[in-house]
Amino acid sequence: MLLMISGLSGAGKSTALHALEDLGFFCTDNLPAAMLPTWVEHVRHEHAAVCMDIRSSMEPDSLIEMLATVRKQGEWSMLFMDASSEVLQRRFSTLRRKHPFSSQQAEDASLEAVLVAEREALSPLKDMADLVLDSTALNPYELADLVESFWRERSMNIDDENSLSCSLMSFSYQRGLPSEADMVIDLRFLPNPHYKPLLARQTGQDEAVREFFDGYPEVAEAEEKLRQWLLFVWPKLKRERKRYFTLAIGCSGGRHRSVYMVERLAAWMAQKKFAVPMVRHRELDRVAKKD
Repeated sequence: MLLMISGLSGAGKSTALHALEDLGFFCTDNLPAAMLPTWVEHVRHEHAAVCMDIRSSMEPDSLIEMLATVRKQGEWSMLFMDASSEVLQRRFSTLRRKHPFSSQQAEDASLEAVLVAEREALSPLKDMADLVLDSTALNPYELADLVESFWRERSMNIDDENSLSCSLMSFSYQRGLPSEADMVIDLRFLPNPHYKPLLARQTGQDEAVREFFDGYPEVAEAEEKLRQWLLFVWPKLKRERKRYFTLAIGCSGGRHRSVYMVERLAAWMAQKKFAVPMVRHRELDRVAKKD
């Protein structure tokens, strides 16, 4: 299988490539666009990944055309790395590196203007991608984990043209909406165990919290409505040939209600065998990384 990585400068492409290298991929960074057909012939029967971005060709239209042409010739997956302009500006300021696309802009062009120009130039590649990863709120370890999950899900489904991979994510509204979500569900209307002293430090993965939710009929009703919605929308997503779908479920702190519901839906989806979702608890994962 061949995997193509592209995206904005400073958005984490090198981190993604290193994660794949750790998985045993033959990896090539900053390959000139003109060499891509030869590279493909050389690695066709391997697990290989190549990073192609604005450095590979300062003529974005030529780069996009080359990637689109080669991608039609084999089993490719494409990952596009994105991040907010504010974060990219901060990263370049910290590294004190010149943006690679700045040479194509006016001499007095600001970094902000260069970032806008690159984003616009690469937008067709973003539209082509199987998965867009936004690294704005991710540390390198979290980003590497998501890249590894992308590869493992893709490799399991590579022979199924109608496959649809699902990710379920819990999050806290206090820390902002997850940019990678295709749909967001707000559970702040459900009873909150945070106000129970014995439950506040526990999470939706703990038995005591699960028992708390079992005592409220509206929690079970909300779960059933989400199940019915997933059963309704899943075949329609597949009909649209969508390959990846991320459902983000949020609550105030991202530790109780959202975690509980993600765990419940993930178990149900696996039992129904129409999807084995990748589960990510954004706030719990952050605490685990700090520990």
